[in-house]
Amino acid sequence: MDLSKSIYDNLGGEQTIRRLVEAFYPRVQRDPLLGPLFPEDITPVLEKQSMFLTQFFGGPSLYSDAYGHPAMRARHMPFPVTRERAEAWLACMRGALQEIGVEEPLKEFILERLSGPAFHFVNTP
Repeated sequence: MDLSKSIYDNLGGEQTIRRLVEAFYPRVQRDPLLGPLFPEDITPVLEKQSMFLTQFFGGPSLYSDAYGHPAMRARHMPFPVTRERAEAWLACMRGALQEIGVEEPLKEFILERLSGPAFHFVNTP
């Protein structure tokens, strides 16, 4: 991991972000806590997540350019996000990062970076 580069650049850019999202969402759909929260047609979610993670990890501001400020907590408010669901989401991301071959310490750095927002979205006891 090169600390002078963004997560986006350390991962290898757009293609790796796309691979990550494509490895992540099948896990989410299979998860008993998370799957019911997502639509059957996951394609629009994949696109938005790719755009968001590109921006969140220091790449081009694709999400904001298309949809405005991310306001992710507000966007997640309609869904019952529990601490258990946040943990399940992070577990799915850990599995996806492993599947696409992201090595330590980058993998742990990414999970740490994502854990703040994941738990910030919790809105249900």
